[in-house]
Parts: sequence; structure tokens; C-alpha cells
Amino acid sequence: MALRRFIKDFSKISKPLCELLVKDAKFVWDEKCQRSFEELKQFLTTAPIVRAPNWKLTFEVMCDSSDLAMGLFWGKERMESPM
Repeated sequence: MALRRFIKDFSKISKPLCELLVKDAKFVWDEKCQRSFEELKQFLTTAPIVRAPNWKLTFEVMCDSSDLAMGLFWGKERMESPM
């Protein structure tokens, strides 16, 4: 995740969610996972992560798609600090 560097203790906070992705691990969404999700959501939807873009900078758009889904990223190529 490109924004992890802006979230203090990201690895510690996201650990319950990452453990769900281990090969052959049983997927059980418990209270720890919910707390982790809520805390990360809070960090990712509040300043300084979300802010108005600097329109003087160059931006790029990256797209990807498959038979199942489509994704889009809009941002700066190198994020030294949030937009």
C-alpha cells in the first residue's frame, strides 16, 4: 500500500487483516479485524491523506481491468508527501 508510510504503526494496525491473507488460513472476521479496518479507514479518510490536489503538478492515471473487475489510480508518480 503506497500510503502506509503516512500511517504511524501501519504494520501493527493492519496485522489482523494481513493474517487473513496467509495461505491456508481460515478467514474469520473477528473484533480485532473490525477494529483494524475501522482504524485504517479513519486514517485514510482524514487529513493529511485526503486533501485537495496541487493542480500545478503533473498527475498520471493508471487503469487495470479483467473479466471480473476494473480499477483506477489517479495521483502523482512519486508521493513524497500526500497530494
